[in-house]
Amino acid sequence: MTFNDQVIEGRKSILLTTTGAQTGKRRTNPVGCLEIDGKTVVVASNMGATAHPGWYHDIRRDHRVTIETETETYEAIASIPPAAERDALFAKIVAEEPGFAEYQAKTTRELPVVILHRIDDRVRGMGDFLVEVHEWLREELRTLRAGVEDILAGRADALRMEKSLKAHCVSFCEALTKHHTGEDMGAFPLLAQRFPALAPTLTKLGEDHVVVAATQKRIRDLVEGYVHGESDPARLRDEFDALAGKLEAHFAYEERSVVAALNVTVTG
Repeated sequence: MTFNDQVIEGRKSILLTTTGAQTGKRRTNPVGCLEIDGKTVVVASNMGATAHPGWYHDIRRDHRVTIETETETYEAIASIPPAAERDALFAKIVAEEPGFAEYQAKTTRELPVVILHRIDDRVRGMGDFLVEVHEWLREELRTLRAGVEDILAGRADALRMEKSLKAHCVSFCEALTKHHTGEDMGAFPLLAQRFPALAPTLTKLGEDHVVVAATQKRIRDLVEGYVHGESDPARLRDEFDALAGKLEAHFAYEERSVVAALNVTVTG
């Protein structure tokens, strides 16, 4: 299928390629689109039919799409705006294309509005900030681990290092807890609303937070209860290594899964 074969007469159109929700196969549909407030938007009107078009079900399972226009082809992600934003966009869509009001009048279902975000030409966003926070946490964890190793190897004044390690551990644990709480209470609900396909990923990330919190608590208890000459620094080192491994796996999975979606998510 080529763009010239499938344009919609009288309306700006694109070829939208999605991954089939049932088949897992790529399929392409011609879809009318509009530019509203600098956003490329499409409406799952299905010409007023009682059921949503197949491509809409597809993007609820996998938000990654390919868009072909008359002049170019590019990758994008499809987001579903929350109710108030959807209503405002639909009002502007109808003002430009009154036919969509006619489609809405034919059916009792609310016609979904979908925003298509180009992902190869964007400004910095929430996803980039998340990666920066991860990098800071990685560095902090490396610093903590080095402190434990210094104590274990006797390379520094034990009492001074012990005091420094405890203060650093408190700071790190509080920062990690704040980061994960912010994701659970803020970023993840935003993503779940706009990208239904991310639901399993967000569930896993939330479960990871519980596992990391348990490991983090063990480390903090060990550090705060550490007594030079009595406590076992090797155990503390092993717990740090366990936390570092879990955190790195968690950070890497999160970065692969949600950074692109976060970068096109506007909070205000």
